Amino acid sequence: MTAPGRRSSTFTRLLRHGFTDASAAERLLDSVELTPVRNDPVLLDALGATADPDLALLALVRLLEAQPAPAGRRELLDTLTASKPLRDRLLGVLGASEALGDHLARHTGDWRALVTYEPRDLHPGVAEFEECLGGAADPVALRVAYRRCLLSLAARDVCGTIDVAETAAELADLATATLRAALRIAAGAAPEDAALCRLAVIAMGKCGGHELNYVSDVDVIFVGEPVEGADETAAVRAATRLASHLMRVCSETTVEGSIWPVDANLRPEGRNGPLVRTLSSHVAYYQRWAKTWEFQALLKARPVAGDLALGEEYVAALRPLVWQAAERDNFVTDVQQMRRRVIENIPVAEVDRQIKLGPGGLRDVEFAVQLLQLVHGRADASLRSGTTLDALKALAAGGYVGRVDAAQLDEAYRFLRSLEHRIQLHRLRRTHLVPEDEADLRRIGRSLGLRTEPVGSLLREWRRHAAVVRRLHEKLFYRPLLDAVAALAPGQARLSPEAARERLVALGYADPAAALRHLEALASGVTRKAAIQRTLLPVLLGWFADSADPDTGLLNFRKVSDALGNTPWYLRLLRDEGAAAENLARVLSAGRLAPDLLMRAPEAVALLGEGDGGGLAPRGREQLEAEILAAVGRAEGAVQGVTAARGVRRRELFRTAAADIVASYGTEAQPVVADPGALVDRVGAAVSDLTAATLAGTLRAVVREGWGDELPTRFAVIGMGRFGGHELGYGSDADVLFVHEPRDGVGEREAGEAANRVVAEMRRLLQVPSADPPLIVDADLRPEGKSGPMVRTLGSYAAYYRRWSLVWESHALLRAELVAGDPELGRRFLELVDPLRYPKAGLGEDAVREIRRLKARMESERMPRGADPKLHVKLGPGGLADVEWTVQLAQLRHGHEVAGLRTTRTRAALVAAREAGLVGEEEARILDEAWVLATRVRNAVMLVRGRAGDTFPSESRELAAVGRYLGYGDGHAGDMLDAYRRSARRARGVVETLFYGG
Repeated sequence: MTAPGRRSSTFTRLLRHGFTDASAAERLLDSVELTPVRNDPVLLDALGATADPDLALLALVRLLEAQPAPAGRRELLDTLTASKPLRDRLLGVLGASEALGDHLARHTGDWRALVTYEPRDLHPGVAEFEECLGGAADPVALRVAYRRCLLSLAARDVCGTIDVAETAAELADLATATLRAALRIAAGAAPEDAALCRLAVIAMGKCGGHELNYVSDVDVIFVGEPVEGADETAAVRAATRLASHLMRVCSETTVEGSIWPVDANLRPEGRNGPLVRTLSSHVAYYQRWAKTWEFQALLKARPVAGDLALGEEYVAALRPLVWQAAERDNFVTDVQQMRRRVIENIPVAEVDRQIKLGPGGLRDVEFAVQLLQLVHGRADASLRSGTTLDALKALAAGGYVGRVDAAQLDEAYRFLRSLEHRIQLHRLRRTHLVPEDEADLRRIGRSLGLRTEPVGSLLREWRRHAAVVRRLHEKLFYRPLLDAVAALAPGQARLSPEAARERLVALGYADPAAALRHLEALASGVTRKAAIQRTLLPVLLGWFADSADPDTGLLNFRKVSDALGNTPWYLRLLRDEGAAAENLARVLSAGRLAPDLLMRAPEAVALLGEGDGGGLAPRGREQLEAEILAAVGRAEGAVQGVTAARGVRRRELFRTAAADIVASYGTEAQPVVADPGALVDRVGAAVSDLTAATLAGTLRAVVREGWGDELPTRFAVIGMGRFGGHELGYGSDADVLFVHEPRDGVGEREAGEAANRVVAEMRRLLQVPSADPPLIVDADLRPEGKSGPMVRTLGSYAAYYRRWSLVWESHALLRAELVAGDPELGRRFLELVDPLRYPKAGLGEDAVREIRRLKARMESERMPRGADPKLHVKLGPGGLADVEWTVQLAQLRHGHEVAGLRTTRTRAALVAAREAGLVGEEEARILDEAWVLATRVRNAVMLVRGRAGDTFPSESRELAAVGRYLGYGDGHAGDMLDAYRRSARRARGVVETLFYGG
């Protein structure tokens, strides 16, 4: 008897053997059913070897309890203890599959299916499975027979008699036999239909590829033809009835559950198309209407049931079309859309647990292999296998995939499929999610041979293999391209020049010959530099291909590498800094502006890393101004000082553009920024702060050279327009006013001459042709416009505004803000103009009418000839001007009373107008979204074309690049334009109401 408080020796032994609930296991071992074998150490060892000893023991007791007679119980126990093959198979299944344990408890004699251990039982094929299912005359009997076959198959799997590829192939063979049995049942129920037609069942997907899961939809396509002398229409209807009945036999739930759904949605026109077509109808559809993904699906097409001769005719007729798919005009676009569709279809809550669709999952491997088959299978028949692992092996043998990469991918794929099998086997439910419950993870880990720390080991192995797939997914396409231009060891397989060209074209490169030259220049040789490039390029090429212009991305990378390749830090940065390489690839392939800025000073590539370069976070105005003023202070003369200021501006423009591109495209480390308004605000603030700091530095440089420490007159620069509103874009001019005030003892004339010299020299030095982009300083919003003096005293401004000020000038002054120069003078200038821009009595009706008249005149006179007004983001209906003038009219009318309206920023003023009840909630949202979108379009056009523009580009690649920046995939430029028109149309409706009063 066990002493109180002490564990029995049996309890301890059970824990050692892997039981988690030893107390429950003790009670089960003490049950009457196990009396004859209670102390048998062989049984305990066998239970301990299973994936879940607790589950195996419970299921064994249930099976014994279910035996209808004592003789049956004795037979089972005697066989269990005497036959190691049965013991391993039965307990292995019971410890891995609760569902099969339930089946055995219902069908108490089916355990005998595990006793036979003949060679022919180790690797059964379709014929053996058909024999096993042959006696099933109805759906219920078919389910029972199917589970009996599945029981033997699962036993071979969990005991390691067959590997994961063989398991998947046997599951496909069992599915084939089941489809044949289901068709036999359907034909038996309607012999008149069977006599009228020839019906072929074509397996697709994993069943067609001989790589089925335990629980999966079985994808099929049906082909029907009339028998000789029969009417085609009647025969197709008869075939449709047979096919429908076959699907119900397999899919419908009965007292024995269902087998699996039969899915015919891969047929022409999907679920909207006829279930059965004739062969000629199939061929006509694929010749004329099929999309690229449909040819990809046909890679796995295989006749499995019904009229196999007709099935072979189907395959023979369509197979040539499959290998022509890569020549289609839209192949690249379709492929890129398919890749994105896979990613987008993953529910957010499941992405971290998906082993099929998640990053580094099974679909990544399958998609990559199938794409390479489509590209190269036309010329190489050895690649035409429907089985993923066989195709991968053939790709490696032909040099289309690196051998090491293929071996690593094979290992990862086998692990992920094994993991998927074990997850599904437990309850025979269709799922591709790694469970979260620790008991489930423990069972799966043990079933895969991970007995020490099964949960932790399983998760580590899963992450390791997923990381391998993620890393190799892109390299799989691109590494052989480098081998094609590099010197390899004798006898080592590699892509032919033609195969390399085909692959580059398939992946979006418009000039594959030039791309191969760039690769050869970058990766050839035996230097350390070339070796690092060969490591980097496979991944970089994939990122380039994900852009709208891969060729330009690769060319730009070669230019940067030529300029920096001999510096010790450049390649090390790309190799070692996680984000730097991907950030660089995005920046170099997103358009002209950022690469142009980078080429002028390639060392700025250091900003793309996460280390000492400071990364891509924007720098504040104070920090920028301090750096520029310090550089000016070290300079010898104004020219050198302004050159230094412009150099900082170029670098910071690159930083801002790069950050904008990375945030808009997204990377592995940083997803796409969800709020486009935040991106617009960040760019506007960064460029505006940078412009203000550049003007401050230029002013200091000019004054220092001409007058030393102090100018004879106080001097301030007032930002106007988008500059004053902190909303500058990449291509914006700096709209300003210049104001001065003579110092004590300095005459008006001397002060005026000094101020004018400063303005003229500032503008000249900021526009001198150089490697740095010019900064255009525009003072046309000054009193009297271009006819008025460039700079005035504060008193002159006061006199002018008091006597001559027009409504448009009050309107323009809404954006006035000090940006450089004397703070006190700037403050007094703003105090002077506040009564004009925020009039105490608001605006009179005459002034409102004048503003409306000016707006209408601008719309009619300033729209460029030939431009589509609906797509002109500045002057078109619902564009920037519409939104800004509507908001500014509210500021002029109510700014004196509503403090929040006294801001130079459009979005902030719109929020204040909404909070004050001047604009409705929905109206404010529509105006804000339209303004943000129009601003992003302007920024995108400048980033892509390298020059400012207010309309969408007409050239297709440029339009696609704008679309990518805005979040639209290839082939969706039309959707982008429709979205803009829709946004602008809604905004114009609000403007008609709020601005025009209609």
